[in-house]
Amino acid sequence: MSAPAFVLASASPRRLALLEQMGLKPDRVISTDVDETPLKGELPRALAQRLARLKAEAGATAAPEALVLAADTVVACGRRILPKAETETQARDCLTLLSGRAHIVMTAIALATPRGVRERLVETRVKLKRLTAAEIDAYVACREWEGKAGGYGVQGRAGKFVLSLNGSYSAVVGLPLYETAALLESAGVAAFSR
Repeated sequence: MSAPAFVLASASPRRLALLEQMGLKPDRVISTDVDETPLKGELPRALAQRLARLKAEAGATAAPEALVLAADTVVACGRRILPKAETETQARDCLTLLSGRAHIVMTAIALATPRGVRERLVETRVKLKRLTAAEIDAYVACREWEGKAGGYGVQGRAGKFVLSLNGSYSAVVGLPLYETAALLESAGVAAFSR
């Protein structure tokens, strides 16, 4: 009996690169269309988990016999959920809020299997240095923030703003490697196997 197909339900090139770092190449990559608007009163942790599960379930609808991996990353400052920045104003507002403060990056992963959905959540505490107006202007101008939760990408130029990171660096990028490998291995997909 052959192994089931392995599908990544994410259009994120960062997530694909992180899987490849583990020696895993999905048989297929699909983009899911899920409304990412927080529900009224929804807390950051619950939002990340709900969105990862919805993306995995949507992927499983498209590939019902496959193992479908999905993820979602939410950046929170206290109970406040920061957007995935789509405009310069959003990016600037996020960076201004995070300047000199610690925040939590939550990445939820969900693996849909023919037997149901398995989930994990990884929380990482990140503290940025106090940013000058010139640093914010330069970062906004480089456009690396586009579509990124909290208005920055730690793997790019914003990495120089990070004073401390307590938790999983790869989770902040978008896919916690240790937890993803454990989840996949529990479903029969070993790292370095594809």
